[in-house]
Amino acid sequence: MTLSVRIPEELEHRLSIVSKKAKVSNSQIIREALMTHLEDLEDYYDGIKALREFQKSGERAISAHDLYKKLGLE
Repeated sequence: MTLSVRIPEELEHRLSIVSKKAKVSNSQIIREALMTHLEDLEDYYDGIKALREFQKSGERAISAHDLYKKLGLE
């Protein structure tokens, strides 16, 4: 897939510097950055979903200290 994106001049300059230092294409840097950011966003939204489900469940949260104690890890 080909995608066209407008970026500010400073971002273009920074991209050029990084790609030259890494000796890879601008496209490769952008692909890697996009993949990393999308993975982070997916994790974030999965975490928000899990938090909301937990809050709706009515379950009580316990501290890490109490959990360790309960598991005999203290």
